[in-house]
Amino acid sequence: MEKIVIASRNKKKIEEIKRIIEGLNIELLSVDNFPNLEEVVEDGLTFEENALKKARYVSSHTGLPALADDSGLEVNALGGAPGVRSARYAGENATDEDNIRKLLEELEGIPLERRNARFVCCIALVFPDGKEYLFWGYVRGKIAETARGIHGFGYDPVFIPEGFQKTFAEMPSHEKDKISHRKEALDKLRDFLVKCAPIL
Repeated sequence: MEKIVIASRNKKKIEEIKRIIEGLNIELLSVDNFPNLEEVVEDGLTFEENALKKARYVSSHTGLPALADDSGLEVNALGGAPGVRSARYAGENATDEDNIRKLLEELEGIPLERRNARFVCCIALVFPDGKEYLFWGYVRGKIAETARGIHGFGYDPVFIPEGFQKTFAEMPSHEKDKISHRKEALDKLRDFLVKCAPIL
């Protein structure tokens, strides 16, 4: 069985990735399996830069293929913010609740029809020999006026995907997995791994 290291310590994100690409003959490890790995500073200006930086570091230090994603929320009324700073929108050590609070404060008074947004996910797969591949996923929706739901993580409690009346956080994981931005990117990754298994 081949091994790929997920360049993340976010347990909920790791669980989501494992759920979506389960069934392949691949063992998914995380950076927690390698205690000597340092935290990678996500200082890139784009999702692509951050994903590649994390995957390159983990692959070069483990000698294994590494998978990293950078994802975030882009809100039209805020000029695309929080964007690549989604996880640190309210500060370097901000919690999900802190970030949501800041987002809702900045959107206060803006009606729902003008709260258009999208989640973006960029997944980088980097091999020890230097080969690199990118997979993108998107989901459009709106930002709710209040946080709702107990599932998911990040901005899920305030994101209402297109075609739904409920937030991601009001959906059970199997329902969100069908339509999420990470699902779209991981489906592309999964297709690639199935077709290109000999290169692993």
